[in-house]
Amino acid sequence: MAILDITDDGFQLDGEPFRILSGGLHYFRVHPEQWADRLHKARLMGLNTVDTYVPWNLHAPRRDVFGLDGILDLPRFLELAAAEGLHVLLRPGPYICAEWEGGGLPSWLLADPTMELRTTHPGFLAAVDEYLDRLLPAVLPYLATRGGPVLAVQLENEYGAFGEDAGYLTRLAQALVKRGVDVPLFTSDQPGDLARGGLDGVLRTVNFGSGVARGLAALRAQQPAGPLMCTEFWNGWFDRWGGKHTVRPPADAARTLDELLSAGASVNFYMFHGGTNFGFTNGANDKGNYRATITSYDYDAPLDEAGDPTPKYEAFRTVIARHSAEPAEPVPVRSPKFALSGIELTEQAPLFADFDALGTPVVGDRPLTMEELGQDFGFVLYTTRLQTPGPTRLAVGAVRDRAQVFLDGQPVGVLERENHEHTLTFTVPPGGAELRVLVENQGRVNYGVALHDRKGLIGPVTLNGAAADTWSSLPLPLLDLTPFNFAHTDVPTPGPVLHRGTFHADLAADSHLHLDGWTKGNAWINGFNLGRYWSRGPQLSLYVPAPVLRAGANEVVLLELHGSTSQTVDLREDSDLGPTEE
Repeated sequence: MAILDITDDGFQLDGEPFRILSGGLHYFRVHPEQWADRLHKARLMGLNTVDTYVPWNLHAPRRDVFGLDGILDLPRFLELAAAEGLHVLLRPGPYICAEWEGGGLPSWLLADPTMELRTTHPGFLAAVDEYLDRLLPAVLPYLATRGGPVLAVQLENEYGAFGEDAGYLTRLAQALVKRGVDVPLFTSDQPGDLARGGLDGVLRTVNFGSGVARGLAALRAQQPAGPLMCTEFWNGWFDRWGGKHTVRPPADAARTLDELLSAGASVNFYMFHGGTNFGFTNGANDKGNYRATITSYDYDAPLDEAGDPTPKYEAFRTVIARHSAEPAEPVPVRSPKFALSGIELTEQAPLFADFDALGTPVVGDRPLTMEELGQDFGFVLYTTRLQTPGPTRLAVGAVRDRAQVFLDGQPVGVLERENHEHTLTFTVPPGGAELRVLVENQGRVNYGVALHDRKGLIGPVTLNGAAADTWSSLPLPLLDLTPFNFAHTDVPTPGPVLHRGTFHADLAADSHLHLDGWTKGNAWINGFNLGRYWSRGPQLSLYVPAPVLRAGANEVVLLELHGSTSQTVDLREDSDLGPTEE
């Protein structure tokens, strides 16, 4: 592969003028058996480069573990990009934002109560060094200077929106170079953050979705010479639970793209293909009110969540062809889909039926946070015994993020983080009762000053103003559903309950799981966690990648946290991402 140079006049590739035409494609949001398809479609839109973040938290779920397999096989992704003739912009963080859980920062960092993320805090920098020591040996062979596809590596990510410590950025740059990164480094920031987020000697780039002249002028004010590049051209947007599906008209986005390319700038589409926040991996925003991101990361991108070209794909391909050679191949066609209605879920396993199968709780004088329990995703079940009968007021300092409260197994209320008022009153019967509080981590904050987002019951937890003597804290990461004992039933049981059913598929093709009549929870097909569903919307279906389905017998499991008016689910060809707004 060719080597990228940065000159006063712009980018050069092996001495020739070069414009980066790139698209965001996060390998960890796409089933690995579909990487080649998405990369091929990137080239057919006219792109010469793809961009990806690296999620530290997924690669290192614990400090002593580092994975590079399956959906995390970054070397294979880079090989596939090179085989397609695409260059790569690599964005390893350590912080990535990306509407991803915790901005990609591992939750175990927050087990240290003194931790200061994205700073020169010794504990944070020591962990970053360990991360780079494990990641970079796998990446270095794919740098352009060694014949690989990686043209450049990003330093941090939109740091100017968080801080202004040049010493921190310098330390990160030194850590990359010291470990063998010898391709150009770059930063990316929004126009108003360019001064704080940049570092002398490192290429600055700018992020925006509109206002091309204003954005490029802000970049030129900080960097009078050198390439003009928009590293995040926001051609769509993400969605939150309780909101609407955000869209941007293709013609409007195409006009902005044409203006950007006519100014001589390079571009990276954010996103080319958004993909999916599988499992529990979505992030959240909190600027005074907590807002969790939905499972779909469709992003109203040129390729939709299922990898099919949208009208925006064709509009962008047409604009790119005015400024670069148009691919000889036609626009890709929509992939085949599988549909099947009325899949019955007639087996159930109540979540609270067999505590011994769920693991061993930690007993102490207060509820422990997920981070103290060594847990990243999922739920925590807190339990205590109430001895005094009569009206009882439960008060929690902070709920992160959603707590279902049960008295002797019966639901008595729900506490939600965004409501700010975390109190609940109920009546304890004569003889006492067991209080259970099931807390869901709905996604750690991924942007801004609220990054230190510890999960569980936070702060003082009191009952009629007094602390309970003993609490048990049971982690429920739900990585393995085999301990649950399912039994056939004709009558739905109130949640939290796991529901299971089987179905036959004629072919393994993409589909969308529709959950009409169900309230809130997670869904698995053949053991693959598709992500969260919630009748609150806007998203009312979950994308099912073709490699997850099998030709023949398949299994679907729902964890329904509340209750349902249905015992069936449907697989349909089309998604339902809810009502739209521009």
